[in-house]
Amino acid sequence: MATLLGSIFVFLLVVVLHELGHFLVAKKVGIRVNEFSIGMGPGLYRRQGEETLYSLRALPIGGYVAMEGEEESSEDPRSFGNASVGQRMAVVLAGAGMNFVLAIVGFFLAFLIMGTPTTSLGQVQAGSPAAQAGLEVGDKILSINQVEMTSWEEIPLAIDQSSGQVDLVVLREGQEEQVQVATEDYEGRQIIGISPQKTRNIPLSLKNAFLMTGMVIFSIVELFKLIFSGDFSIDMLSGPVGVVQFIGQSTKNGLGDLLFTLGFISANLGLVNLLPIPALDGGKFVFLAIEGLRGKPVSEKLEVGLSMVGISLLFALMIYVTVFGDLARILG
Repeated sequence: MATLLGSIFVFLLVVVLHELGHFLVAKKVGIRVNEFSIGMGPGLYRRQGEETLYSLRALPIGGYVAMEGEEESSEDPRSFGNASVGQRMAVVLAGAGMNFVLAIVGFFLAFLIMGTPTTSLGQVQAGSPAAQAGLEVGDKILSINQVEMTSWEEIPLAIDQSSGQVDLVVLREGQEEQVQVATEDYEGRQIIGISPQKTRNIPLSLKNAFLMTGMVIFSIVELFKLIFSGDFSIDMLSGPVGVVQFIGQSTKNGLGDLLFTLGFISANLGLVNLLPIPALDGGKFVFLAIEGLRGKPVSEKLEVGLSMVGISLLFALMIYVTVFGDLARILG
């Protein structure tokens, strides 16, 4: 039940905020919005606004914004097609923009709840190499192997890259001390048995939220580089089943983990939606850019045809990743 509720919370919030971005900018530039729906399928609740129908539907798997003239020609002066290219570009990009905002908010709240790791030690495991070398709770790690440590994320990486021993400089009660610590192997990684102190700090949490969002975007870009270089493996992707499993585990670990997962998925969706693939926002943006350069829109028949191809390829990829990635990991 926790997995189901967590999955609904994450998917619904990510998709609804995406659609809300389109909705708000469409309203701002004067495009008529006929319906704003939360969920898909049969209607559960409807309320007619001044010009927009607000609806809640039975299946909590998404939502949509129905703009006048977006899918068909319309003579309405406030239709999507009658807006300027720049205005339509803003509407198209607003969904991904809202996902990036949601990612930052999710990461920010997660860091506030779970705390941000510092370079000071919060725990030294009894009997570990660190304890045997004399490291103590409260020691602040300044450098490892003559390399300055500015964040906790750098510390386990530097330890793992060491061969048998690490040379630390720590700050203890205002004095710098040099400590040599032997490493030990744990599941293929080199460790010394330490954990960080954590701090709950609003400015630091906000800074790390922006940094984490940037790191997610960077990791996705790197993934596409691997795809084009041929160093790609299906294990690097997750389909719907894998994502639900991921959310379920996060839900069990508490609200902080769930919010962190929310930020991660929202940033992923934001960037993926900007890919120049027909049927995605990035593909629509490309069509609008071509229209701006040519002075006239791309043939509606061509755009619809390419969008259908794009949808088909995306569904095929989703099925492939689900069968040969998610299910193979579960059953294997």
